[in-house]
Amino acid sequence: MAKALYGHVGAAPDRRLLDEVTRLRSRVQALEFEVTRLRAENDRLAAAAAEQDDLLRLTEPALT
Repeated sequence: MAKALYGHVGAAPDRRLLDEVTRLRSRVQALEFEVTRLRAENDRLAAAAAEQDDLLRLTEPALT
């Protein structure tokens, strides 16, 4: 058992695995950036919609 654990821990990492981890980290970073961009866009659109609603409301009756 000790030899199996030592062999597993002591072995050099597989190059394909390292490449995959690097690729996945890059993808995660790109997706995090996209989430940040979309949240900012959503906030901008929500503010514009709220402003639009304020403009459509009449503060006093149009016909009295």
